[in-house]
Amino acid sequence: MASSWSGGADWHGPPMTARRRQTMMMSRQLEGYRLTTAEILYHLPDHPGVLQSYVWQDLDIAPRYPVLHRFLDFWSRQIEGRLHSVRVGTAALITPGEMRSPHMFQLH
Repeated sequence: MASSWSGGADWHGPPMTARRRQTMMMSRQLEGYRLTTAEILYHLPDHPGVLQSYVWQDLDIAPRYPVLHRFLDFWSRQIEGRLHSVRVGTAALITPGEMRSPHMFQLH
């Protein structure tokens, strides 16, 4: 069965320019999204006793991880390999306090 994963809910639509993608990623990070990496272990369909590893990465919100959960739901519905376990790590790339620029100024 053919399957495709288009990423998080905000990645749908026509292709974005690199600048627009960077702007969207920065705004998401300021909203609390963090770089999330998941190591997914799954059973090979033809050899169920053998585990294979898949690494997934996207911006997501801890601790609920809605984007990861959408991906895992997609996996369960569309991909033959039965899930064994998922290990998740997350890191903030930027915080609002780090948003400083030498080009910013204040008007009185």
